[in-house]
Formats: sequence, C-alpha cells, structure tokens
Amino acid sequence: MIGDFAKTTIGKATLAVVIVVATVFSFYQFKGLFGKSEAAAIGNDRVFICSETHKSFRVDLEKLVGQPFPVYSPYSGKNTGYPAELCYWTKDGNVKTDPTPVLLNSFIGIPGPTFCPDCGRLVVAHNPVASVGRKVPPTQAEYEAKHKSP
Repeated sequence: MIGDFAKTTIGKATLAVVIVVATVFSFYQFKGLFGKSEAAAIGNDRVFICSETHKSFRVDLEKLVGQPFPVYSPYSGKNTGYPAELCYWTKDGNVKTDPTPVLLNSFIGIPGPTFCPDCGRLVVAHNPVASVGRKVPPTQAEYEAKHKSP
C-alpha cells in the first residue's frame, strides 16, 4: 500500500518534501554538535575602543589569537585598541539601552578611577550591567567627596 502511494505524483512529492526536511534538520543538528554555537559567536564578539580617537569598534576574539596587545584600531591605523567597558547609565542615574564604550585609565597608564565621558559615573573593570533597582555608581564629584584624604 505504501509502495503504491510512493508511485503516485503526490506520493513522490511527499517523499521529496520529507527528504528535504530531514536533510535540513540533520544539517542543523550536526551544526549544533560540531559548529560554533550562537552563544560562542556572541561571546567572541567584543567591543574595543581606540586610545587615540576614542571611537569604538567590534572585534571577533578568535581573530586575535597570536595578535599583539593593544589590537589594531581601524581608526588610528595602529595598535591602539583596548577592550571597552560598557556603561549603561545616564547622568540622572537611569538605565539606558545603548551603552557608552569606555576606555579604562589603567589600560593607558593614567592613575586613578575612570569615569564615563557620557554620564560622568564610575566605570570599573568588568563593569556590571545597569538595571533598575541596582545601586547607581557614583559620579566623579560623589566619588571624590567620599575618597578625599583627611
């Protein structure tokens, strides 16, 4: 009975669709097992910032293996690219969706803390992502008032 169905035009079309679907499904299964995951691709895409122009750019970390640090910056044409810390705060302490890339002073040999050029708030290494309810980092004035020497 199935053999008779496979000999009809509708049967052949149905078998062709099943074979195509099975092939596509198999491709994505093997890609998931042996290929780079979407999470890995996202994790490897990092924001860097040029120490000369202060413009940010994206870099695939896999392409940096064996490269000198700082990395090549397309804006200066030299190795002036450092990992950027992202600041998601506004001047008034609200959360914003489009972060400001910040170059940490420690990367370029400037002593002392780093403050976001956009909102003026403290930015640290591995800067935590802003969220409603999270303690807002201090502004430069608040930080200096708290840390001034007696």
